[in-house]
Amino acid sequence: MAEFEKEVAVLVQRVVRDISNAFKKNPNIDEIGIIPCPEPRYNRSPIVLIETKLGLESWCVKFLLPSLHRKLLLYRQRKNYLDREAKTIRFCFPSPALVDVTVTLLLLNPDFTTAWNIRKELLQCGVLNPEKDLYLGKLALTRFPKSPETWIHRRWVILQVLQQCCAQKGCRKEQCEGYLCHTEAMGSSQNLCTHQAKLLHQEMSVCSEAAGRYPSNYNAWSHRIWVLQHMAKDNVEVFLEEFSSMRRWVSMHVSDHSGFHYRQFLLQALLTELCKAPHMSTTAATLHQQGTTTTSPSARLTATRAASGLDPSSKERQLGIGTIVQLYDLEMEFCSELIHSYPGHEALWCHRRQVVFLWHQWRRDHPHFPCNTNEGNGLHLSISKDNGQAFSSVEGSINGLPCGDAMEVDVPPDPRNAKQLKGGPLMSGSLALTAEHSFVSNLLDDCGHSEQRRFALAYRKWLGTISRQ
Repeated sequence: MAEFEKEVAVLVQRVVRDISNAFKKNPNIDEIGIIPCPEPRYNRSPIVLIETKLGLESWCVKFLLPSLHRKLLLYRQRKNYLDREAKTIRFCFPSPALVDVTVTLLLLNPDFTTAWNIRKELLQCGVLNPEKDLYLGKLALTRFPKSPETWIHRRWVILQVLQQCCAQKGCRKEQCEGYLCHTEAMGSSQNLCTHQAKLLHQEMSVCSEAAGRYPSNYNAWSHRIWVLQHMAKDNVEVFLEEFSSMRRWVSMHVSDHSGFHYRQFLLQALLTELCKAPHMSTTAATLHQQGTTTTSPSARLTATRAASGLDPSSKERQLGIGTIVQLYDLEMEFCSELIHSYPGHEALWCHRRQVVFLWHQWRRDHPHFPCNTNEGNGLHLSISKDNGQAFSSVEGSINGLPCGDAMEVDVPPDPRNAKQLKGGPLMSGSLALTAEHSFVSNLLDDCGHSEQRRFALAYRKWLGTISRQ
């Protein structure tokens, strides 16, 4: 028995060392996995590294996990004892070895909270840097995309990064936790701002990969919302870019409720921010006054506005009342296209219901806004099928209705053609509901899909309840 335990200890030490050497050999490893192998076939390391992919033969996992768990629990027990006696942080064994043990264990079981807590202590002591922890979490999510402990630890690390950056720039604590810090100064402060923008982009990428690996990944989408709330608060440019980039993703995942919920969050946040802007001024002017201009190049911002449905000319960049109704119209047209193209998907109908509810609520909460505005007349929007991008157009309609007549209802346009919109009078709640009833009626007339028909009837019944509110 003692000899067997010694062999296991040697195996664990060898695997931990080989994994550490694999990261030194290729620091750009982007995915981990378990290779099905019930028993060892050769007298060699169970670690397999091919280009940027790291694999571990499955036969050794049953030996690794118990042994690594015991090592970390022993460390925790001894550290707590030493803390009570000396009131200082001490290590039971060298910190590099401790780091390697936590890396191996978390790649195999990222929901082991004790391991993440130990890495928090090492990070606070300066043994680790935040980038390494974020990188480790990204690798763990390639195999366990829903791991709640990994997402929780990732948020903690991001807060540490924001606090460090804001401390170096002299920002207040509430500014660090509230939004992506921007500076007017150049030099080192500008580098810090660029670093935060890079971190924001990295988190969006990690969330997208995790959401693609596991359907309706609530943890990934919740983290994405948290990142925007803490790193891009009040930054309309970032929200517009997200709103545009998500069109392609949800078009390829039409049954993913979490993805559509995130899109609803973006739409509601944009409506809120546009209403807060004084006199509904342009995006550039508003962000300049608040000191929250993005760190991306100007060309990227121009592309963002165009992709979000805003013409890049100075006059047509106005985000006024017309933009709010056009955001709503763009989303309704996009949802109509998806419903026609992919019949029988409940997530699409739930999303449409929520968008209509948001519009109905917005009109109820802002009764003082006029029903007609010329401020948005310069905004010419259109949706094409190419990646869901928007570009300028000249024809106009609102949710399938002519802008000038609220009573005449057109048959919804062919979803295979580009949807053309033009800023016009704001739709009242009753007009929006009238358009929705017409949309359902026209769909039911030509509907031969049983599930699609069931969802359409349920949606029409829901419209009757909201019209009485």
